[in-house]
Amino acid sequence: MTAPIITNKIGVIVDSFQLGVKEGLLKAKLVGADGVQMYAVSGELDPANLSPAARREWRAYIDSLGLDVSALVGDLGGHGFQDPEANPAKIEKSKRIMELALELGTNIVTTHIGIVPSDPNSRIYETMHKACLELSEYANSMKSHFAIETGPETAAHLKSFLDSLGSKGVAVNFDPANMVMVTGDDPVQGVYTLGDYIVHTHAKDGVKLGDIDPRDVYGQFGYEKELNHEEIAIMAESGASFREVPLGEGDVNWDDYLSALQDIGYGGYLTIEREVGTNPEADITKAVQFLKRYRAN
Repeated sequence: MTAPIITNKIGVIVDSFQLGVKEGLLKAKLVGADGVQMYAVSGELDPANLSPAARREWRAYIDSLGLDVSALVGDLGGHGFQDPEANPAKIEKSKRIMELALELGTNIVTTHIGIVPSDPNSRIYETMHKACLELSEYANSMKSHFAIETGPETAAHLKSFLDSLGSKGVAVNFDPANMVMVTGDDPVQGVYTLGDYIVHTHAKDGVKLGDIDPRDVYGQFGYEKELNHEEIAIMAESGASFREVPLGEGDVNWDDYLSALQDIGYGGYLTIEREVGTNPEADITKAVQFLKRYRAN
């Protein structure tokens, strides 16, 4: 098929540069990104650490660079929203991150919620559903989206869970590489399946090298294994079951994937995420150039 011509803006996750936020923002501008996504869980952009004046200063600084904020990352780890005792604090923190997002110019916060169980009658499913229902209602009240990242389960199963919430306050951050690497799901078909919910995407690539239990990657409440973000990155770089690779070098069919996004009318960001490698700036620069090849000259 003919390669699609895209008009989507290209973003970069600032934290992928493995620098401080301000230096990461400068690097994002340098590599030619239109916008950025930033972690707002701890450190410099933790809502608890930011006064009203500091929030205005961050917004002004980002604007001064000519960058948009495509989304904030609000992934709180720890089995997502599967632990009923941890959920009240996590829900409140997630609400504060959504509020900060609006102040910084975006209505999207991306996250992992934990693997959605196959049994809708299970306690974990019920716990996750209750938490996501509250977050969905809060997001709707702000005209915002709390966007679940794809990967831990198939697109069809995630859609079933989202449909049960009855609104699009909880939506989808589509990551094609996660689908390829972990479940082996087809990201092109996944776009059509989840099309009504996609509000943000990650531009990432990878290969699946063998079968793996998603619980060994993303964890599950009551399951003995759980990896933190750094351990998952190590698995993605050198693991036997999957590997994250530079954009265009993996199993994501970018012509078909970008065409599918066009077919569903997605006009949002393609935000580059690079979680592995010793030279992230070089990899991100190449990724920006790779995506720009799909733009009209």
